[in-house]
Amino acid sequence: MTDPFTQHGAFSWCELMTTDVAAARKFYGALFGWEMEDFPMPEMTYTVVKAGGNGIGGIMKMPAQAGPMPPCWGTYVTVNDVDGIAKKAQTLGGKIIVPPTDIPKAP
Repeated sequence: MTDPFTQHGAFSWCELMTTDVAAARKFYGALFGWEMEDFPMPEMTYTVVKAGGNGIGGIMKMPAQAGPMPPCWGTYVTVNDVDGIAKKAQTLGGKIIVPPTDIPKAP
């Protein structure tokens, strides 16, 4: 099996932004049997969701900059050149809402 974190075009992570992290942890943990591991960060605690011991996604409190956006799941796709793909998306008619951003690695 290929590694979705290194394979260009692979869906590699899913992330829930929610107003109620505790309720989401309880619900999805019971529904899917997911394991949860918390990582304290300067602005919040990020919960890594694990299935079979492997990190597959995360749960986080809705950030202030999300404004009135409702809670939602987002997906990440691995690419070889994020800046190049962002430019290509624009040339194909896509709109960049949040520019390419480095994501910190968990300890």
